[in-house]
Amino acid sequence: MQLFWHRRDPRTRDNAGLAAAARAGTVVPVFVYDADLLETVGARQRAFLLRHVKRLEARYRELGSDLVVRAGDPEEVLVELADEYGAETVFHNEYYRAARRNRQRAVEDALAGAGVETDARTDAVLVDPGRLESRYANHSRFHDDWEAVPKRGPYAEPDADALAAVRDGKTVPEPDADIDLPAAGYEGARERFDEFLDYGIASYNDTRDDLRRAAEAPTHAVSRMSPYLATGAIGIRELWAGASDVYEAVTGGERRNVDKYRYELSWREQMYHLLYYNPDLAVSNYKSFPNEIAWRESDEDFAAWARGETGYPLVDAGMRQLNAEGYIHNRPRQVVASFLAKHLLIDWRRGARYFTKQLIDHDYASNHGAWQWTASTGTDSVDVRIFDPVSQMSKYDDGAHFVKEYVPELSDVPAGKVVDWPTLSHGEREELAPDYPHPIVDRNEGYDRAQRVFEEALGKR
Repeated sequence: MQLFWHRRDPRTRDNAGLAAAARAGTVVPVFVYDADLLETVGARQRAFLLRHVKRLEARYRELGSDLVVRAGDPEEVLVELADEYGAETVFHNEYYRAARRNRQRAVEDALAGAGVETDARTDAVLVDPGRLESRYANHSRFHDDWEAVPKRGPYAEPDADALAAVRDGKTVPEPDADIDLPAAGYEGARERFDEFLDYGIASYNDTRDDLRRAAEAPTHAVSRMSPYLATGAIGIRELWAGASDVYEAVTGGERRNVDKYRYELSWREQMYHLLYYNPDLAVSNYKSFPNEIAWRESDEDFAAWARGETGYPLVDAGMRQLNAEGYIHNRPRQVVASFLAKHLLIDWRRGARYFTKQLIDHDYASNHGAWQWTASTGTDSVDVRIFDPVSQMSKYDDGAHFVKEYVPELSDVPAGKVVDWPTLSHGEREELAPDYPHPIVDRNEGYDRAQRVFEEALGKR
């Protein structure tokens, strides 16, 4: 008998550890309600994850088994369950956040003390970070090494006869969320991915930054798979295989579009690589600076940013999308992060914590790695990258379709005026939209201040 410990992987398909356990013998699937770790993610994502677990429980019952659910410290619970079921080995998947790695070590030590073996598998990423160099100067060099490693296909769901005929009356809570959540479970993930494969991936590179399309057909412009990947409802190998199958079936511009989607998945892989080798990624700058960065302390400015009331339309639309949906399209996601860390000069860690609270697609590696990249404290080869929120809107939402979807105060303002809002006179803004905020920082002053502060931190002034 084997135990499989479900962690951040509430699915039976394309699950590396579960597949390994099924090959070794009859499997008892287990989920430990670990309150300490669950409290470290936002309430929205916690509710989404637990809904996945409920669907996982139902799937095991369809297969003639059940998900054994217990609450408590995994190192105690798993020792007890291993004894109860006479398990030879406890299988599980590797995760890279420091708290999860510490939990894993505690479990492995406790089980070893009880005479039970453990077997950990690479599941959250396509390539085990330990197979690559510890540090890369930029994403291009990472991608070259990463691409050279063969990628295996998805793992099959275990046959019903590989699962123990257990029955368990316990379950997880299903808390309410303050927003509407996407359809939960593997089925919801697969349905969304199939829609993207049918209608979006062949034009992905051409449309992924088209914010009008993002407002009108969000699952066609981009995949919107990040909430499911972040909570483990679908496996990364399944996404890679689906995209690769389309890649082999198309030619020309469509093939270029599909390959861009696969390339974007390599950015997620690099974020995990960063976390693997830098467990303090969430709290310490990846890049070393000769001098301290002179971050500003402004609760008032941070609160305006969090509410989406900065007077910069694209920033405010992005933040309001986040607050309303628990998700931000990637382009405004970069803009809102840059605005906080550069134009407002507020420490990126504060923004990352707010994202952790609000996002349903919060991924510990991607969230903190991307914040560091945008804040110029991470892996970016550019010393000081600053996203100008006006030019970004002019380039990606010149018709103000995305902005007007989330900022109704500007619904009657001509699109060109919305784009130029931070540069208009105070009087013109009052006349056009008196209920919408004036900019909380001057566009040029914020840019110049950020440039100066980062150059001083870099020792260039």
